[in-house]
Amino acid sequence: MSIHRMKRRTFIATLGSVAAWPLVARAQQGEPMRRIGVLVSAVEGDPRGMEYVTAFAQGLAELGWTVGRNVRIEYRWGAGDLDRFRRYAAELVALSPDVVLASAGSIVGALQQASRTVPIVFVTTIDPVGGGWVESLSRPGTNATGFASFEFSMSGKWLELLKEIAPDVKRVAVIRDPSVPAGSGGLAAIQTVAPSFGVELTPVGVRSADEIERGIAAFARSANGGLIVVGPGSSVQPHRNLIIALAARHRLPAVYGSLVWARGGGLISYAPDAIDQYRRAAGYVDRILKGEKPADLPVQAPTKYELVINLKTARALGLTLPDTLLARADEVIE
Repeated sequence: MSIHRMKRRTFIATLGSVAAWPLVARAQQGEPMRRIGVLVSAVEGDPRGMEYVTAFAQGLAELGWTVGRNVRIEYRWGAGDLDRFRRYAAELVALSPDVVLASAGSIVGALQQASRTVPIVFVTTIDPVGGGWVESLSRPGTNATGFASFEFSMSGKWLELLKEIAPDVKRVAVIRDPSVPAGSGGLAAIQTVAPSFGVELTPVGVRSADEIERGIAAFARSANGGLIVVGPGSSVQPHRNLIIALAARHRLPAVYGSLVWARGGGLISYAPDAIDQYRRAAGYVDRILKGEKPADLPVQAPTKYELVINLKTARALGLTLPDTLLARADEVIE
């Protein structure tokens, strides 16, 4: 049995226990049932997305929250669609949850439009202060807090990595969603450092698969090109396989801001571990369920960034990666 199938069966079993919660609840008359909403940007059934929410559920279990006994979890899958985010945010708020887990800044925004009082714990969220979801990192002051994925300055590090693996790159396509701060801010950060690396930038939008394919194909007509996927994840994740395939087809060395991309065939990823953030988010949810307020819980930054290199993809692109870079990698995929 494949790992993905095993994870999917484990997750379905978890959902099955959620569906059966009223029967168990009647058997546990003395313990109140709390309700948690989960709104993530992944496509329903995506193996990695299920791995994330499973890590969250396991974190809750370790803190004494058992599905069907003292907690019910309502899952919604946004599939990177802003309209779905808004619709599902309204649905979850209408259920009067004790707290909601959100996987992207745009989801936090949709939830705060639906309610300024329902507590929100976010993960993998870029620049929560700039997005207006919290007042400051140390004292959020709103109904949201959680775990930021990285600052915009990280985008400059991606360009540095790209030049290290492909020194001849003079042109870089930046795939980003211009309609959200994470996309426009990430591009702006790369624009700030691009002159020092001697590269010219070409923005590529992500409104549809056709837009991505046309943009990358047009960019690849000229030589010495490379690719950086800025995101945010909620916008680019639905097109992950397409973007990786296009980078391979047009022989573009590429750097990605999520570890799952290199593990899925992309060249290099440099990012914090999302699974760790989901697991740590369970701790904040636990504290909120026990009476603490999001406004008083500081937003936490990643404790560690990981470098994942797909050596198989490098060979396919004809790249010889520096030994110094390979030595720095946390994971090398042969």
